Amino acid sequence: MKLEAQVALAPRTTLGVGGAAAHYARVESDADLRTALAYAREHDLGVQVLGGGSNVVVPDAGCAGLVIEMATRGIALTERGGELEVRVAAGEPWDDFVARLIKRGYQGLECLSGIPGRVGATPIQNVGAYGQDVSETIDAVQTFDRVSGVDRIFSARECHFAYRDSFFKRHAGGRYVVTHVTFRLRPDANPTIRYPELQRELAQRGLTRPSLVNVRDTVLQLRRRKSMVLDATDPNSRSCGSFFVNPVLHARELSEFLARAAGVGSVPQFTQPDGRVKLSAGWLIEQAGFPRGTRDGAVGLSSKHALALVAYEGARANDVRRLAQRIQLGVQSRFGVLLEPEPIFW
Repeated sequence: MKLEAQVALAPRTTLGVGGAAAHYARVESDADLRTALAYAREHDLGVQVLGGGSNVVVPDAGCAGLVIEMATRGIALTERGGELEVRVAAGEPWDDFVARLIKRGYQGLECLSGIPGRVGATPIQNVGAYGQDVSETIDAVQTFDRVSGVDRIFSARECHFAYRDSFFKRHAGGRYVVTHVTFRLRPDANPTIRYPELQRELAQRGLTRPSLVNVRDTVLQLRRRKSMVLDATDPNSRSCGSFFVNPVLHARELSEFLARAAGVGSVPQFTQPDGRVKLSAGWLIEQAGFPRGTRDGAVGLSSKHALALVAYEGARANDVRRLAQRIQLGVQSRFGVLLEPEPIFW
């Protein structure tokens, strides 16, 4: 394990803001991880775990403790009961992993193409897009328990997955470091096509019986149109992707919201399996007076998607936080709905 001092973090995040890490360790094995955590304990250092840096806002002051970059690699494939069990190291780049399994003809991840980051972050947020969530295929999550000092494996049930949520996000408080994720994928199965926008795009392309590769290519095209793939030539892509979670309301909350939204026009609503209704955060933002392309100094909303906050040249983390809070207050004042940020503020 190589330990470094005063390592700039902004270039290691997709948002590109924030200060330096006082201590930085790139771990390439489980043994490295234990060594790094032991170093932090011995020197009484706080710990932050960094993957691909696509879902984090680093403060301008940086991090006084130890930042651990998960760079472990490894994919193990096992056939079990007609399905493919895939055990993946946390540091594997997510989209490379997805592309590899789709190329081999395994179904379950095709709509999650183009999402930046690394595998270990996906169960924490229950990453999802275009009608598919990782919780649909995750079989187990292996972690290192920083309190007990031993490995612990969580079954999918124990992860308590919910919409953009999990046990790790809500209740663990950084106690568990994800080291491996095990997925169960199906060979030669039909792709998941339940998202209306994806259905329309496939129909327009004349793909009545799309393959997994067709769906991946279509999802990537949809994401590119919204600047939701990493592209150094696109200034809109210097972001965390979707900055706010789409709010999900109970019946009474929905009634109160609709009363406030009267006269605005057609409200996008999506009924969930538990009876609650999901709203479009992007729609709320625009209707609250923050159109696409809104600028606030060196930060702003993407010109292609109101849900993405973009950091331009000279942006600082405090600028991002200020605009995010302005949007939250604006939406809450107009509609009575508090938007929850999707990225983690260190």
